[in-house]
Amino acid sequence: MRAFALAALLCCAGLAHADAVDALKAFVRDARTGQANFTQTVTSPDGQKKKTSSGSFEFARPNRFRFAYVKPFEQVIVADGQKVWIYDKDLNQAASRKLEQALGATPAALLAGGPVERDFELKAAPDRNGMSWVEATPRVRDGPLQVVRIAFRGADLAAIEIVDSFGQTSLLTFSQLATNIPLAAERFRFVVPPGADVIEQ
Repeated sequence: MRAFALAALLCCAGLAHADAVDALKAFVRDARTGQANFTQTVTSPDGQKKKTSSGSFEFARPNRFRFAYVKPFEQVIVADGQKVWIYDKDLNQAASRKLEQALGATPAALLAGGPVERDFELKAAPDRNGMSWVEATPRVRDGPLQVVRIAFRGADLAAIEIVDSFGQTSLLTFSQLATNIPLAAERFRFVVPPGADVIEQ
């Protein structure tokens, strides 16, 4: 009887993990637009140092997104379908890079790009903190990321955890997520502020 109960538990866990992978695929397939608030915590490889920031996130497929950091300083990252722009308000400096060079196997590609399995290998990860997790490993092994983990509560995107090539971990948790809502095209256009220095890569 005990062995049967254990087998049933393992079976159910496997189904939950499979559902998390399916939830990611469904999110990429079905969520054409979206917006949410986020909090980002960056932890050093030794786990001792942490930095926290927050802001809002919007996306419109294909390949358009906007991260607006509000705290502790203002910064905007905008992808307009052709380029990715990063603007630092304090420095009044804007940097741009061609989309295909900047996106690739990045968390933004998971959220706003095309088919995820083109750039990532997907597998189920253990449930954690009441969420179902998917582990996405970049197919290009020598890039800036080691692994990306995506969490869902049911069908809702809840968090993204990023481990970079230096062992630093960034955790983004999302709240007030809304998908398939009207978003003005202007949200994904970057206009260089007056007097800003521009760096094109």
